[in-house]
Amino acid sequence: MSKGKLSSQENFLHINQGFSTRSLHAGEHQPLPGQIPHTGAIFQSSTFIFSNAKEGADIFSGEKSGYAYTRLGNPTVKTLEAKLSALEAGELTKKHPDTEAFSIAFSTGMASVSSTLLALSDAQDTILLGTGSYGATEHFSRTVLSRFNVNVVEVDTFDLNQVENAIKKHPKAKVILFETPTNPMLAVTDIALLTKLVKGVNPDIKVIVDNTFATPYLQRPLELGADVVLHSTTKYLCGHGTVVGGIATTTSKEIYGKILAVVKDIGTTPSPFDAWLVNLGIKTLSLRMEKHCENALAVAKFLSTHAKVESVRYPGLETDPYYQLARRQMKKPGGIICFNIAGGLESGRRLMDHIEVFSLAVSLGCIDSLIQHPASMTHACMLKEKREKAGITDGLVRISVGIEDTNDLLNALNDALAKV
Repeated sequence: MSKGKLSSQENFLHINQGFSTRSLHAGEHQPLPGQIPHTGAIFQSSTFIFSNAKEGADIFSGEKSGYAYTRLGNPTVKTLEAKLSALEAGELTKKHPDTEAFSIAFSTGMASVSSTLLALSDAQDTILLGTGSYGATEHFSRTVLSRFNVNVVEVDTFDLNQVENAIKKHPKAKVILFETPTNPMLAVTDIALLTKLVKGVNPDIKVIVDNTFATPYLQRPLELGADVVLHSTTKYLCGHGTVVGGIATTTSKEIYGKILAVVKDIGTTPSPFDAWLVNLGIKTLSLRMEKHCENALAVAKFLSTHAKVESVRYPGLETDPYYQLARRQMKKPGGIICFNIAGGLESGRRLMDHIEVFSLAVSLGCIDSLIQHPASMTHACMLKEKREKAGITDGLVRISVGIEDTNDLLNALNDALAKV
């Protein structure tokens, strides 16, 4: 069976049903000998038994569907891949029934980024990397890809004039990768216009969007022309802070094959148990995202009027520079907020050391609220000048707003700010 292939009969994707229904049922209830488990089973096995030598040879050659070794495919992992194919590309398949989607799960979010970039670039190639990309993505591109003579060029994807200049200067670039919204500054790129612009110059360039902050519930880049969508499943897709993982989804069989070849050789496959945990999280994705967004808007409005807060970035605020674009491109503006506190780094530390309800921890997308300092934590690996160019000052605080009672979050922030 094809890993992650969008086929309503084979993978039980329920592509004619709604988002929440797909979150619950896509990939589930695969027929097994005997009865069918209600909740997808964990196939915690490194290898699989063949009925005879010919079957083993046929499965390895691809002539017969089946599983041989978990690094090469696993039924629990397949369920996760089927879910993401259904959620990222399900609407496309409604409009274009011949469209297929392919997903590949990874052991970490960075494994999805690194494997995809390695699959789509060769020595002497050029990659365009969006300004403000995740710190580890920027670090990998600068320190690892450069060792293999891959030229990485930074481009401000929020400014389409700069994108046009960059693609004209590097017309044979193989890839453009960007996040939207970005981490942590929440800048938004117009996916549809950027894709049209770069493919007008170079139809072969691959547009890759890191969709971790938005999730497929709020934004679906494949519908807007992107070639590949990446996620850290660690974040909202799992939602409970129990897993590190990643996933890539594409509607191109060629791209899928290239990434899959890298995964098989490098071995960035997730464990079945981790895939199972993400599967459970996805079942409540739509419900959680609604509450994340509701709470985030309330917190952003509170912070924007507080005397000790200098500025707030959240695309759900009407004063935000990306408000109109976010309204057009996203269902809702998400659950992440960043803000600059008066007094800089020392005030930020005092806030984080005294706040209640919020946990002082990196990562994001958990059901509980998290608070952290990007410059010294998640983005510390970036060069200082690049951090500051991206707006990540020493006084910037990022919060991932959870699904707690709204008033408890507002009271916790108010009490902590009073101690600054």
